[in-house]
Amino acid sequence: MKYSVNSIIETKGDNGKPILERILWLDEQFTYLIDINKNNVPYKKRIEDLEVSLEDKSAVLIEEDPLAIVYKEEDIPQKYKEIRDKYWTMIKEIVIEEPHIFQNTFRRKHVKEIAKQYNVSQLSIMNSLKRYWKRGKVPNALLPDYLNCGGRGKERVIGTTKRGRPRKHQDIVGEGVNITEEIKKIFTIAINRFYYTTAKNSLVLTYELMRKEYFVDGHKMVNGVKVPIIKSQSDIPTFGQFRYWFEKERNIKKEITSRYSNKRFQKQHRSITGNAGDGVIQPGVYEIDSTIADVYLVSRYNRNWVCGRPTLYFVVDKFSHLVCGIYISFESASYASAMMALLNAYMNKVEFCKQYGIHIKEEDWPVHNVIPEKVICDRGELENTGISSLINTLNIQVTLAPPYRADLKSFVERAFKQFGDYYKPHIPGTIDLDGRERGDKDYRTSATVDIFQFTQIVIKAVLYHNNYHILNNYRRDEMMIADNVPCIPRDIFNWGIANRGGTLRSVAEDVIKLALMPSDEATVTAKGVKYKDMYYASKTMLKDQTFVNARNKTWRTKISYDPRDMSYIYVHGDSPKDYEICYLTDANSRYKDKTIEEIEYLLTAEKMQKKKMKDIDAQAKTQLIAEIEDIVQQAKEEHEKEPIGKESDKKRIENIRENRRIEKAANRVKEAFKLEIEEKPIKDNNFNEEEVDPIELLIIKQKEGLQSD
Repeated sequence: MKYSVNSIIETKGDNGKPILERILWLDEQFTYLIDINKNNVPYKKRIEDLEVSLEDKSAVLIEEDPLAIVYKEEDIPQKYKEIRDKYWTMIKEIVIEEPHIFQNTFRRKHVKEIAKQYNVSQLSIMNSLKRYWKRGKVPNALLPDYLNCGGRGKERVIGTTKRGRPRKHQDIVGEGVNITEEIKKIFTIAINRFYYTTAKNSLVLTYELMRKEYFVDGHKMVNGVKVPIIKSQSDIPTFGQFRYWFEKERNIKKEITSRYSNKRFQKQHRSITGNAGDGVIQPGVYEIDSTIADVYLVSRYNRNWVCGRPTLYFVVDKFSHLVCGIYISFESASYASAMMALLNAYMNKVEFCKQYGIHIKEEDWPVHNVIPEKVICDRGELENTGISSLINTLNIQVTLAPPYRADLKSFVERAFKQFGDYYKPHIPGTIDLDGRERGDKDYRTSATVDIFQFTQIVIKAVLYHNNYHILNNYRRDEMMIADNVPCIPRDIFNWGIANRGGTLRSVAEDVIKLALMPSDEATVTAKGVKYKDMYYASKTMLKDQTFVNARNKTWRTKISYDPRDMSYIYVHGDSPKDYEICYLTDANSRYKDKTIEEIEYLLTAEKMQKKKMKDIDAQAKTQLIAEIEDIVQQAKEEHEKEPIGKESDKKRIENIRENRRIEKAANRVKEAFKLEIEEKPIKDNNFNEEEVDPIELLIIKQKEGLQSD
């Protein structure tokens, strides 16, 4: 594993305790590091000394980052975000001044200016800088550690005693009430009804309208007007309690869009994520986009099922035109799909290709375990709240191309047409863009390739493009011409990394996965963790009797998953770093190695099939009922014809045990296996037994036995 910016190096101290140092900056001769466990400033070290310590094993690179920030933006409380943004605003202009910011004179001067500008202490600025450097050089490093305090996630039990600070003058205004779940529901209804409207009511007026509608004790007539009788102060929440809940649950976006307009929010209140600047001179700026492939695919479960056209995502390095990542699914373009494409750009391509039966060397697709500095994309799937996780967790700049400006990401746009030319002439079921003449065969019926095979084809095309395709329109600069760099994406990419360093950064694998993989909620049941009709389990959960407890009461839990392979999921715990890998149970083997799209298609097809069978099932059940009723009616008619039908109820049930024994014996004779052997007649003085049916003979003998008894 090659060291890079953000790498963690472990060495042994004089007392034998490990020392963890983070690399903050590198050049050909020197590097700046910081001890992540001490409150020290960065210090300088020679590259030669660093490499010697790594070679003689006195220092080692560790993959797991103990201070990695793995929060997702939607999980961060608003107050934490405000603290983070406050300090990030103060230091963001100076942290980019590398390596000067690591020098005492330069740093002391600017820290003093910032402290004066924002009226804060110099110590506060220095603590923010050291926190930023020690925790991975991302804005989320400035989040407070309140998560480790108190009883996070524990619901406070509401008793009879009033919680919170006691009221003044309780003898006049009363003790007050606790905020129960019922009151919270009323708060939510009142905010949606009176505050999030174009009437632009103030919070005070919203509280008064809520009190008038939901906290009344009947009505009275005043001058012919029906007036609500408001409950006393001791029986209703105060405005302070209402405001506290409002601030806790406040949704700024919903507030602006509902009270004013979405246009105003987009114009004045949305986050600003960068610009559409160009001038890339090194690897590390990615373009990402999606398109609907011009081919129809079939299902792996049933090849007679035509599933439609897949969505194809490409991630292309702008400097080298190298395809860094792909993602193929039946999902429409979305944030989750875009994140899966970026995750593919990060992952080890040798392992990725092996999943599809393609064996390559690491140099055949030399992009893995690094993330870009910037991502250029359309205004679409990345223009939402999810983009904040990409920025704050991974410190990736996101540039949203303005409308009708496809030229700002021309390389990925060109790749779609180029790759279409690779596969379209050879795959059945491709779209005929010139249309069909009357009487022509529907090209959809020719679909033959499934999504697994189509992904194999795209991987093969990517390997060809990256390693052999000549970029005829690529203009090499003087340095590239001097080094005789071929106009092939892989060679340009490798040259850029070697000669210009690039802006690619290493990040712990768990951080990138949890930041980019789609998340959802699953249900913990007695059969396992259920998600979309699939059940998962782990050894730890079985050992802890998690599913035994779930038999009495199920609960919801947050999960992350890889849509390309639903053989496993990640179940989140209470802490952002706490998660459990769960695998499909044996009873769900049909879902193994299948994508989420294939599974959802199967479930939909089965659901439709069951609906189609409902009419047949109902008709068959109706026929069953009719046939049963007919047999019962015949039995009733035969019962009325027999003399026993005239006997009393008591007489009928006197000899149930004997009647049962006789009937059982008769059935045994009737059901017995009988071989074709000549039988000798039974002699009797009263009648010829050869002329009597065996069952009747047995019944006669049984009755004679009863009479003799």
